Amino acid sequence: MASTLAKTSRSIVRAVLSKEQAEGVGARVRRSIGRPELRNHDPFLMLDEFNVDNKGGFPDHPHRGFETVTYMLEGQFQHEDFAGHKGTIGPGDLQWMTAGRGIVHSEMPVKSNTRAHGLQLWINLPREHKMCEPQYQELLDKEIPRATPEEGIMVKVIAGKSHGVESKIYTRTPTMYLDYKMDKNKTVEQCIPSSYTGFIYMLKGTIFVGDDEFEGKAHHTLTFSEDGKDTIKITTKDEDAHFVVIAGEPLKEPIVQHGPFVMNSQDEIYETFVDYQSAQNGFERARHWKSTIATQ
Repeated sequence: MASTLAKTSRSIVRAVLSKEQAEGVGARVRRSIGRPELRNHDPFLMLDEFNVDNKGGFPDHPHRGFETVTYMLEGQFQHEDFAGHKGTIGPGDLQWMTAGRGIVHSEMPVKSNTRAHGLQLWINLPREHKMCEPQYQELLDKEIPRATPEEGIMVKVIAGKSHGVESKIYTRTPTMYLDYKMDKNKTVEQCIPSSYTGFIYMLKGTIFVGDDEFEGKAHHTLTFSEDGKDTIKITTKDEDAHFVVIAGEPLKEPIVQHGPFVMNSQDEIYETFVDYQSAQNGFERARHWKSTIATQ
């Protein structure tokens, strides 16, 4: 009898290896989204897998117009901003920061650790939210819900939903962010809204994606087809795997980026520089502020 199985999974259209590069002070990053081959994968601006030793970090710097999502894998990171917000996140913890109209902050590893290893994702904000008030959403590892589609498959639902489990994170740009760990010889199907763009970033192991079993290896970014399908099929064979699935609703708006500022026009970027240099329109507290953690 002929097979009745239709090809229902999205496929992989591109795989790009993330090579290490220097960033910040004493930091090494593997840039995924944001590389020349993967510039502005709407609505995502950047994804870095970072490794920072205890002498490095990301000292005081500004942002406007987007969100930064820091997800720790190993070690601990401190953060501090000009609004008096300060804290530490460790393995499995999450900080979802909406920069909005303006934030100046510092991100530094805890000195007693040998290194800090994690992921930082930049998500663009739609025009109507670019000048919103800054906001933080923070979840400890134990507060992030898990889905277990079957034994040997565990999904941390950082944003969005997976297999009936939903995150409590509020996303101004509709986003799903899932941390998958799969044992060998497993298959899972993950629903993704058909209008979303998306990708997988591989942390460890090998997976086979889609009906044609596209092979994805560690430190590669695998971008999804945009074909109206709402499922991605992922299989492991001879080894276990660790990866993140990230997808979101494209904004389809102009993107003008200058370093840590992302707006819709060159004029808005110019206005942002004036606001930052003049300590106005969201940057009032930047004039005399210096973090304590960057000078320890």
